[in-house]
Amino acid sequence: MLWSLAKIVLFIAAIAGLTLGAGYLMESDGGVMITFAGVEYTLSPLQTAIGLIVLVAAVWLFLKLLSLTVAVLKFLNGDETAISRYFDRNREQKGFQALSEGLMALASGEGRVAMDKARKAEKFLGKPELTNLITAQAAEMSGDTRKAEEVYKRLLADDTTRFVGVRGLMKQKLAEGKTDVALKLAERAFALKPRHQETQDLLLKLQAETGDWSGARQTLSTKLKTGTLPRDVYRRRDAVLALSEAQDVLDEDKSIEAREAAIEANRLSPDLIPAAILAARGYMDKGKARNAARILRKAWDAHPHPDLAAAFAEIAPDESAEARIKRFGTLVKATPDHPETRMLMAELNIAAENFPEARRALGDLWDTNPTQRALTIMAAIERGEGASDAVVKGWLAKALTAPRGPQWVCDNCHNIHSEWQPVCDNCKSFDTLSWTAPPEGEVLRNAGAGMLPLIVGALEDQSDEVDEAEDVTEEESVDSSPVILDAEVEENDGDHEDPGATARLTP
Repeated sequence: MLWSLAKIVLFIAAIAGLTLGAGYLMESDGGVMITFAGVEYTLSPLQTAIGLIVLVAAVWLFLKLLSLTVAVLKFLNGDETAISRYFDRNREQKGFQALSEGLMALASGEGRVAMDKARKAEKFLGKPELTNLITAQAAEMSGDTRKAEEVYKRLLADDTTRFVGVRGLMKQKLAEGKTDVALKLAERAFALKPRHQETQDLLLKLQAETGDWSGARQTLSTKLKTGTLPRDVYRRRDAVLALSEAQDVLDEDKSIEAREAAIEANRLSPDLIPAAILAARGYMDKGKARNAARILRKAWDAHPHPDLAAAFAEIAPDESAEARIKRFGTLVKATPDHPETRMLMAELNIAAENFPEARRALGDLWDTNPTQRALTIMAAIERGEGASDAVVKGWLAKALTAPRGPQWVCDNCHNIHSEWQPVCDNCKSFDTLSWTAPPEGEVLRNAGAGMLPLIVGALEDQSDEVDEAEDVTEEESVDSSPVILDAEVEENDGDHEDPGATARLTP
């Protein structure tokens, strides 16, 4: 309010001043005389003042017209001028509008629209580093892989967009199943941006799939240095890679290198079961049975596993059944109640034909954790104690519908593997296999359970066919790894059938 009032007062003061000045000039004597072309012009003081004002305005207008003419000539010549800047701003505004519309179309899943907007933005902006990526992603979205590959290759020419181009081509090759080309592109992308976590993970995955264990260990080390991997996870995965290296060396019959690599893998992760077994066998080859036993006991304390027991048996393959039971007591001392310990001791006592002790060792595992192995062990115990064929067959029939127990299961896709390996066969995930019980199909189990009365009834009614069926069942049910019982089987003289042969039956 005060400022408006001040402006009004100033305006009135200015008008008053001009009026006063004009009146003073009109009353003044004298003037200016100008001679032009022989003609004299006499101007009063007021006329002189007005003439000066007009002259200044004319000079100013002339200079402006002159600068406009010069700017037009520069514009026509292609130089940057105010006029060119005006048109450039207009084109830039249209280009960024098209670019934003292209991004919105891309986010909305409209690939063709996004490509059209990207072309329009490129026309106005002339900046391919901004529009090529939209064009490539829109082409992929619309299924035009050839166009996308062409654009990604153009991105390789610029240092600022080279990584984006390599990454785009890498994903395309992965989608096409060209793993070898994708691996090379991943290595190039990793060289451009070593700290990029997605590239690290993808390169590690591809190196593990192709068996480049040395390169994978280097990539893993970079992940640790860049802070994208916890140290405990790094130690575990480095042990897995070291173990894979050891297995490859073993396949090439380089025994010294194999032993050293296996021992290194076990040092990195003592609870890694395959590493412990490989390291123990390396010590056994060198005649260091005590070192092998120490490694296996440490691994067993961390995670009891039948393969560890098999390797522990290899330390003294020719010992008697009683000596083996005593020696295995040192292995299972720290885990007496573990299901694997109970089944192992039951099998050893079956091999020694001490069936009451085998029953005590197994306990109620057949009821609390009725796996196929536990139930077939019970069948072997019943057979050894002289039970009828119907009772033995009843236990074997229960084993048909029982879960198999812990196996090597992928944590990512739940695919079951017969043996441990660093990469899942199904989903190609690295270091995802765990020794655990897979989920059981209830429908299949219930259907099998419904057949139990028929199976047992048929056995009781057809006693003449029991012996033949029993022989077939036992031959098909013996597990592929009864390493612990090998020595006892060799000691049998054939006068009686070894009941320990059924200790690892697998229907």
